[in-house]
Amino acid sequence: MASHSNYSAPPVSEFILICFPNYQSWQHWLSLPLSLLLLLALGANATLLITIWLEASLHEPMYYLLSLLSLLDMVLCLTVIPKVLAIFWFDLRSIGFFPCFLQMFIMNSFLTMESCTFMVMAYDRYVAICKPLHYPSIITNQFVARATIFVVARNALASLPVPILSARLRYCAENIIKNCICTNLSVSKLSCDDITFNQLYQFVAGWTLLGSDLILIIISYSFILKAVLRIKAEGAAAKALSTCGSHFILILFFSTVLLVLVITNLARKRIPPDVPILLNILHHLIPPALNPIVYGVRTKEIKQGIQKMIRRL
Repeated sequence: MASHSNYSAPPVSEFILICFPNYQSWQHWLSLPLSLLLLLALGANATLLITIWLEASLHEPMYYLLSLLSLLDMVLCLTVIPKVLAIFWFDLRSIGFFPCFLQMFIMNSFLTMESCTFMVMAYDRYVAICKPLHYPSIITNQFVARATIFVVARNALASLPVPILSARLRYCAENIIKNCICTNLSVSKLSCDDITFNQLYQFVAGWTLLGSDLILIIISYSFILKAVLRIKAEGAAAKALSTCGSHFILILFFSTVLLVLVITNLARKRIPPDVPILLNILHHLIPPALNPIVYGVRTKEIKQGIQKMIRRL
């Protein structure tokens, strides 16, 4: 009878987000650092984009790819963090059916777009170090345009079925999401339908996209390392590696945070449920805040461009 009443209940039109169900007192303490990180992420990425746009010496494929990464970071921040802060500050816990699945789509697609952008950037560094004479003819503005279309199209199309499959499920009565954001797992488990295929698709698609990117990044850097070790000129090897340093640091950080997030979700029964929720929020905030800073500090051309822009003001 309970099952029948569930199926006959009116369909869910909105969800209620419950951040940190066991430690809701955390919310007020977390709002300040999250706000500061959001301002840092948006400010640093906006500064980087404006610098690349205004400084003619930065109108090169490598910096265009960095601009793409900054745009993806800003969209991810603005998709997740303002809603989290609205919950913390104003207790605006409700989220409509469509906005919830739109947020799900953006989170899934833009995360893999970032991974794919790192892969393209690794190829850029591979050509620059292993085939320097061919770099101007291979890595062109046309290459960047095609790579951008590939990054967006591949990951958007592969991620689109995730929210569609979740939206097609029947949500009979329960509408309380024990999370700050509309993740596929948190939302779909509220359904009264079988969600096996939904979860299987996200797992296979996600790991296929992220895994293939990671494999290609590792291959690129193995060739780079092999080429650098062959360089005998004094200081040339260090200079070659320094051009890849910022990119490698960001990839390492992106992969580490993602790995920690996956491990905590797999070990969900052994750790407090609020820990994966917090890590998921930070994963959409800390990398976007650090990416432009790492490049700005380690890349002389960007640093000089920012200094010129400041002097103009």
